[in-house]
Amino acid sequence: MHTFAERLLLWYQQHGRHDLPWQQDRSLYSVWVSEIMLQQTQVATVIPYYQNFMQRFGSITALAEATQDEVLRYWAGLGYYSRARNLHKAALAISECYQGLFPSTYDDVLALPGIGPSTAGAILAQASGQRHAILDGNVKRVLARYQAIEGWPGKKQVEDQLWRFAESYTPEENVADYTQAIMDLGATLCTRASPRCELCPLMDDCKAYLQSCVAELPTRKPKKTLPVKQKRFLIIRNEQGSCLMEKRPPSGIWGGLWSLPELFMDEGVDEMVEKNWQLQVNQYSDLPVFRHTFSHFHLDITPCEVEIEAKVQAVADDDRYRWHTDISRLALAAPVSAIFQINNPLKTP
Repeated sequence: MHTFAERLLLWYQQHGRHDLPWQQDRSLYSVWVSEIMLQQTQVATVIPYYQNFMQRFGSITALAEATQDEVLRYWAGLGYYSRARNLHKAALAISECYQGLFPSTYDDVLALPGIGPSTAGAILAQASGQRHAILDGNVKRVLARYQAIEGWPGKKQVEDQLWRFAESYTPEENVADYTQAIMDLGATLCTRASPRCELCPLMDDCKAYLQSCVAELPTRKPKKTLPVKQKRFLIIRNEQGSCLMEKRPPSGIWGGLWSLPELFMDEGVDEMVEKNWQLQVNQYSDLPVFRHTFSHFHLDITPCEVEIEAKVQAVADDDRYRWHTDISRLALAAPVSAIFQINNPLKTP
């Protein structure tokens, strides 16, 4: 029987994915951008974002010279926005410390913002053929089943065990193809739901398959009930037709994106709009509620159209709140973009 790696590579030659955009130019830069985008996001979702991003930011220098606002605008809708902020920070660091050339050693890559051990290994293996193990979600699932490893992979003891197998199975040669092969196997055959074991090149000695426990592995994260928060998102327009927008803080939820001013549901709209923005409310109307779910809570959003006194123009532009007539060039939080698509006559992306 061929080794673990040999079987994967043979399978990859026939059935793996060879036409992904970032495989056409396996530069350190292109692979880096793709690996960051692929963190917690599926390939099909990433491809159009990657293509648009690379068309605009064709080099590390171009990325470093852009503003964070513009980088976030090209990321808007992809989620997990700290990835985009870290990508921009890393580009600035590379321009300053490495003359705009992506570093080629593991320790230097690992030191960049937003890059952990698996991502660093994947970048160098894919772009430079260096031998580094990887352990993303797909690889964890493949190895947990192949070795019938119980326990949630997020636990350090379980993760350490998976890392040891990842290291031992990574070959000395053809590392770029092997890395793509094991990720492809997890993404296309060894999926969380409905795995196609009969097509898997590892089936003959996969312990989970032999023990009939494929569906139970890897062990799921213990469930917890997500709390529910409720907010009003205010659509406040002035007499010129501009909409009052809020720039989110650099870190945290929707960090650096533009959103709508928010109020808790038990706060009076008239009173709080006057207190916070010195605007007089003529009338307001709540629109249908919809839910946006984060990893740690649900947010029930009530869009609220607010009509203000035409003569009142007390809100001046500042770093946090600004009147915008054309929002098409703003990096918007996903639910805010959805609100505008339905309720806003202004220009939208």
